Amino acid sequence: MSLDAELIAALDEREAAGLRRRRRLLMSPQRARVVVDGKPYVAFCSNDYLGLAADPRLIAAVHTSVEQYGVGAGASHLILGHSTAHEMFEQAAAKFVGMPEALLFTTGYMANMGVVSALVGRGDAVFADRLNHASLNDAALISRASFKRYPHLNLVALNRLLGQSTARRKLVVTDTVFSMDGDIAPLPALLELCHQHDAILMIDDAHGFGVLGAQGRGCLAHFGITNAQDMARIVYMATLGKAAGVSGAFVAASAPMVETVMQHARTYIYTTATPPLLSAALLASLQCIESEDWRRTHLQMLIAYLVKALHGSGWSLMPSSTPIQPVVMGTAAAAIALSDYLATAGLLVPAIRPPTVPAGSARLRISLSADHQLADVEQLVLALQRYPRP
Repeated sequence: MSLDAELIAALDEREAAGLRRRRRLLMSPQRARVVVDGKPYVAFCSNDYLGLAADPRLIAAVHTSVEQYGVGAGASHLILGHSTAHEMFEQAAAKFVGMPEALLFTTGYMANMGVVSALVGRGDAVFADRLNHASLNDAALISRASFKRYPHLNLVALNRLLGQSTARRKLVVTDTVFSMDGDIAPLPALLELCHQHDAILMIDDAHGFGVLGAQGRGCLAHFGITNAQDMARIVYMATLGKAAGVSGAFVAASAPMVETVMQHARTYIYTTATPPLLSAALLASLQCIESEDWRRTHLQMLIAYLVKALHGSGWSLMPSSTPIQPVVMGTAAAAIALSDYLATAGLLVPAIRPPTVPAGSARLRISLSADHQLADVEQLVLALQRYPRP
């Protein structure tokens, strides 16, 4: 059998299991109301939680930046690609989350890969929540440190693993808001364990930055973590293509940790810097996040309405106080059928299937945005109530 024939057979098996993914063609700006494959929809599948992805002020910042910096960065940060726009955003991001310094990465995936491999290696150990994002798992694997996973949010198991470890350096890594469940990691308790076992705590705040905490400052503000001893033990990562509405990621930590990452993270050293225009847009976005609390207030109202409307309706809505509201269907086929039904009603809600989620827990992942109106969520609730379940 030729290689192509083998690959086609494997893809056919994936298709038969309901696990083959396909791309839709977005033909409009990323908003609550979009045009996809030539048809209008209300979309509940974007991580643009604050509705900033198409904000006119971000667009204007890009236009101004293009005149000043051009389009491409032209080099890596450590050669000649680090512009004033990058520097200004790093300083603003560090101040915003209350950390000494920050470092800008092209993506959150690259940030996690770079940071973990820069801080730990052979003789060290990484301890990870079993439901962490794939980038944290891959980062632990390429670091060549010992990789220990504990059951989701099971701090008793984590305490035991930390106590048993004789590693030179211990790194606990966790999502803050888990991207497929919508629940929040108990950061103060995790931090306490890290103090007890002399471990570093790396937190991936991809889905918390801009949404959680006063003025959207993220999970550290959400839990009131400000103590200098605590902050010195934390490496903070946030992505910038979700609530911030743009692209990229940043890592914030103590000056020695940020410098170490800059010197050793291969995903930072060996790649061209992001276009400066993105950092200009991010500076504008940061101002919106900080000053426009109405976005988070409106978002919380929509979350509360959806949870209340579906309570007792027979739908298995996972417990979440975040914009991520999963409806568990069980099988991939059931999730796809419901997603397809909603699409016929003009509603886009993605079916999430293994391996993204564990087998038997395929689901619809409803993502709410400050760009949604209450009528949009009411339309979704009505469609779910009308779904002809067996």
